[in-house]
Amino acid sequence: MNSSKSPGLAGFGILKNTTCHTEKKISVFFSIIFMTVGILSNSLAIAILMKAYQRFRQKSKASFLLLASGLVITDLFGHLINGAIAVFVYASDKDWIRFNQSNILCSVFGICMVFFGLCPLFLGSVMAVERCIGVTKPIFHSTKMTSKHVKMMLTMVCLFAVLIALLPILRFRAYQIQASRTWCFYKTEHVEDWEDRFYLLLFSCLGLLALAISFLCNAVTGVTLLRVKFKSQQRQGRSHHFEMIIQLLAIMCVSCICWSPFLVTMARIGINENRSKETCETILFALRMATWNQILDPWVYILLRKAVLKNLYKITRGCCGIHIINLHMWELSSIKNSLKVAAISESPVSSKQINLQPLSTTGQ
Repeated sequence: MNSSKSPGLAGFGILKNTTCHTEKKISVFFSIIFMTVGILSNSLAIAILMKAYQRFRQKSKASFLLLASGLVITDLFGHLINGAIAVFVYASDKDWIRFNQSNILCSVFGICMVFFGLCPLFLGSVMAVERCIGVTKPIFHSTKMTSKHVKMMLTMVCLFAVLIALLPILRFRAYQIQASRTWCFYKTEHVEDWEDRFYLLLFSCLGLLALAISFLCNAVTGVTLLRVKFKSQQRQGRSHHFEMIIQLLAIMCVSCICWSPFLVTMARIGINENRSKETCETILFALRMATWNQILDPWVYILLRKAVLKNLYKITRGCCGIHIINLHMWELSSIKNSLKVAAISESPVSSKQINLQPLSTTGQ
């Protein structure tokens, strides 16, 4: 323990001057609650997605269901692994010197934190791009976006996240125990070396870029669905697209609200050398906000569906006795209608058929 150059003790430098303390009972309670709720919600979402995948084997839905399944499975394993390590750390009274002599546990914890942090953000951006292509270019999506290509994209995203997580280990840089002594991550105290700053800025920039791509693609998808709604209003009656638009808005809001504080905090630490006394509490708050994203993600797909919203409307109408929305809008699937109308509008064959219909009627 007297040798400060020992590689096994690389992550213990933060333990000498700890200014951030957490109350053990409250912290253990939060960790257990987060892990339990996350596991249950993601397990329920996986069951619903698997059932939907078996019922609807259409090309337009298969890619979305595969990506959504990959997202919730990643969130599930993130809660299982990170939650189990966090509970073990709290149960061991945060005595890292006793159970982390070779710094293996801290390295595993740090790798899992980076991987399970970036991978859902990457998958969310890939899902946004896939939905944007499926709505704006349905013919290209149905012919080029096959299940094989989606599985390849899932594999590439996971491998890229693994590479980013293993980058410090490959460069012989140990993950550091944070000031609260409850989790491991990149070095966030006394960041002076350019490489330590690079890891923090790389993590935050990749996360913010994924959020920006998701926001842009979801905005384009929402605008396209609204335009299709107005174009198809005369031909198909009141064919609204509230289900898809509500899901898109919910996903954007949840991801931006939950992940932005942590990513911005990491970027500020990477840019600025000096840290304030509130930085430890700020990081813990931002980390818990990011954890809520993995809990709320599956509930967006579980709750914001046509059948659930229709039942909620019926309950609300029975309690309040007011008519807010006409139930006729939920008769047809909004996603199907948007894809059909967009495909019809893009297909040259449909325009020829429309032009030939008056000629055939006059000939008769």
